[in-house]
Amino acid sequence: MAPSATPKFDKPDDHNPNLPALDIIDHTTFEQILEMDDDGDRDFSKSIVYGFFEQAETTFVKMETAITEHDLDELSNLGHFLKGSSATLGITHVKDGCEKIQNFGAKKDESGTVDEPSESKALENIAKTLKEVKKDYDDAAKELKHFYGDEKK
Repeated sequence: MAPSATPKFDKPDDHNPNLPALDIIDHTTFEQILEMDDDGDRDFSKSIVYGFFEQAETTFVKMETAITEHDLDELSNLGHFLKGSSATLGITHVKDGCEKIQNFGAKKDESGTVDEPSESKALENIAKTLKEVKKDYDDAAKELKHFYGDEKK
């Protein structure tokens, strides 16, 4: 595999201004995706990122439907699914929010350690968290689209 054109950093405090904002995207994880690109060509990583965009938007629609249908099992499964996809790209806030949705759907608290037997409370928590996750997703998508030259900041 060809070396990445993206510089590596010795310390987490180092910041490459060409990468998405550090508080939105985990650079270590995202750089691993970038290492799969050919030299001077970001087509491979871009296809992964844009595939995630489609996947996330479809999953959000399914989550909204599952909320209206009070389908906690489906919400837990969808949260788990999107958690993994967002973790792969280093989209940390989305990953964390999806983990909370997964836990709430399993009738647990946000950490997944305490039972939450109330279905209505679980659905309320999921709806609130989904709103936050969508905002975090929008922020990450904007940063990533800018990184790939498809959107101005």
